[in-house]
Amino acid sequence: MDGVLDYAPGTTIVHRLNPLVKIAFAFCVCVAAFLTESLPVLACLLAVGIAVGCAGGIPRRTVRLLATLVKVSIFLFVLQVLFIRSGTPVLLFVTDAGLRTATLVVMRLIVATMPLALMLALTPMNDLTNALVKIARLPYRYAFTLTTALRFIPVFAAEMRQIMEAQIARGVEFDTRNPLRKVSLVLPLCMPMLVGSVGRVQQSALAAEMRGFYLRGQDSGYRDYRFALADGAVLVLSVCLIAVGVVA
Repeated sequence: MDGVLDYAPGTTIVHRLNPLVKIAFAFCVCVAAFLTESLPVLACLLAVGIAVGCAGGIPRRTVRLLATLVKVSIFLFVLQVLFIRSGTPVLLFVTDAGLRTATLVVMRLIVATMPLALMLALTPMNDLTNALVKIARLPYRYAFTLTTALRFIPVFAAEMRQIMEAQIARGVEFDTRNPLRKVSLVLPLCMPMLVGSVGRVQQSALAAEMRGFYLRGQDSGYRDYRFALADGAVLVLSVCLIAVGVVA
C-alpha cells in the first residue's frame, strides 16, 4: 500500500499544473486557515482540500490522510479542552470556550496539512526541484536539500514499519492500549532507525557527488515549466481564499 506522500502518477488537471502553482496554492490555504476565526470557513477550506484530492485521482488516499489527521487531532483536542478554563461550563470542567478553541485548533491543523500533503503526492520531486531552481531562482543545493528531506519521509516511515514488523515477529506487542507502554516499546526502535538513516544519507551524498551535484545550476534542467490558463485560475483562487480568510 502506498504511503500518503508517495507520488501518485496520473494525467489529471492537478498533475498538469505548474509545480510552483501547486505549492503556492497549498501555502495560501494554510495562510487562510490561520487567518480565519470562522468554523464554517474552515469547513469550506477542508472541502477544497478534499476536492483537490478527488480531482487528482486519489480519493482513497485523501480519505486515509483525513482519517490519520483526525486520529492525531483527537489528542490535541483533549489537551485544549482540559487546559482552557475560560467561558461558560458545559459539562463538569469543559467550557464552551474550550470546545470552540479546541475545534478551531484541530480544524486549522487538518486544513493546513491536507493541501500540502496532497500537492506533494501529486507532484514529482524532480519537477519540484527543477521548478524551484528555474522559476523561483533558488540555488540548486537548497532546492535539492528541501526535496530530499521530503523524499526521505516515506522512506523512513517504511523502515520504521519494517523494524516494528521484525519486533512483532519476535513477540513484542505493539497493539497494547496503554499509551505509556506503547511509547516505551517504540522508543528503543529509534536507535536502529537512526543508524540506518545515517548510512542511507551517506550513500545518497556519495551518489549525488558522483553525478556532479556541485555542477548543477539554473540552466541544468531540461524541462521548461510554463504558466498556463489553469495555473492563472488556481493563483486567482488562492488569492481569493486568503481574502476570505482575512474577511472572515
